[in-house]
Amino acid sequence: MTDHKQLAEPQVPRPEEIQEALGFVPLVEAYFRRAQVEMPDELRAIFRGHQLTARHGAVLPQLIAEEPLSVSELARRMGLSLPTVSELVGNLNRAGLVERREDPANRRRTLVSLAEHHRATVEGFVAVRAAPLLRVLDNLSPRDREGFVAGLTAWSREVRNW
Repeated sequence: MTDHKQLAEPQVPRPEEIQEALGFVPLVEAYFRRAQVEMPDELRAIFRGHQLTARHGAVLPQLIAEEPLSVSELARRMGLSLPTVSELVGNLNRAGLVERREDPANRRRTLVSLAEHHRATVEGFVAVRAAPLLRVLDNLSPRDREGFVAGLTAWSREVRNW
């Protein structure tokens, strides 16, 4: 978004904008609201007991995909600042969901991985939550998939900085 648009007064969406996208946002929002309900009891207790949020939860799938990861790599992948991700990882570590260790190849780097005793629970929860999106992506053409991912990426950046 340009600086000019950021400074402009918010506009009432045009009917086609509502039909194209905005009308679906409340339906997608319901999916995110259900995360706490679908969360396994063990994980829900940890999140509540340590006051963890969805931002903390966003770290966990990154560690399933590839681990261990450095804090700086997590920050890059998530599009967040290094201090923010370092704080999230610290909270997750205190909650026992992740483990931090010094990188043997570079002692200045901290590597982060899922705590093994929570791995199966986290992987199961991520699999359940990811299923609807993965089904959608599987049914899109490569071009549509690329556009969908680009749109989600742009939207997440916009609302993160809002």
